[in-house]
Amino acid sequence: MKIIDLSLPIDEHSVEVHPFRIERLGHKEGIRHLNWVMMKRTFLGRLKFFFGKRIIRYKDLPDEEFLSLETLHCPVHIGTHLDYSYHYGTKSEGRRAKTINELPLEWCYSDGVVLDFTFKKPAEVITYEDMETALKKINYKLKAKDIVLLHTGADKFFGSSNYLTNYPGVAPEAIAFILDWGVEIFGIDALSIDRPYKFMLADFLRTKDPGYLWPAHFFGRKREYAHIERLSNLDKLPPFGFKVICFPIKILDCGASWARVVAIV
Repeated sequence: MKIIDLSLPIDEHSVEVHPFRIERLGHKEGIRHLNWVMMKRTFLGRLKFFFGKRIIRYKDLPDEEFLSLETLHCPVHIGTHLDYSYHYGTKSEGRRAKTINELPLEWCYSDGVVLDFTFKKPAEVITYEDMETALKKINYKLKAKDIVLLHTGADKFFGSSNYLTNYPGVAPEAIAFILDWGVEIFGIDALSIDRPYKFMLADFLRTKDPGYLWPAHFFGRKREYAHIERLSNLDKLPPFGFKVICFPIKILDCGASWARVVAIV
């Protein structure tokens, strides 16, 4: 058995659409912080703290170190994550849209299929016909519960500004095609399942057609599905014959959540 990591890190040094930061409290600073948490509850405690009083001292701890603490101020769409119905809108298939904590866990562990779309350009979309051709190329017939992974090669740009603009989108009819086979989760190794913002906006401004704006995401209002964004290492997988595990972190009432996505070959 071989486990292949299909996830990207949450990296504060990468170029991102949304601002975020990671506060890092080191082992030495952690001792000061620990005392502040204990002593700040009263005015007298705060006063003693500022005058150097400590309940727990450096010498009271092994190696004069406490525990590290990292605090993320981070959107759920940074790093590898799953999007579910509530992200797309308040309703899906005419019913209340479900949040990520309501995603059926049975969807998140199943057979995987990789389809090659590395030939697609950033301004283009993966079409219904592209899906059919990619499946014929690997001689595979989709079945219910398959997790379909779309390989664009965009993950190689992660960390740079190219990651924000160099990937294709997915056409709604292509999503419908795989959903009709019983697929409930699909994923892509790019920032989004829709084309880069600059191409969508340019087409919208040129035509005034709102259909150019996030059509793949908004399709989730018509059909219920979940999708994974920001995958990586799809080039290390065979076309099929492996399992995908993509359980999201359980966060209440959110449209998306981070996941450590792996493949078991």
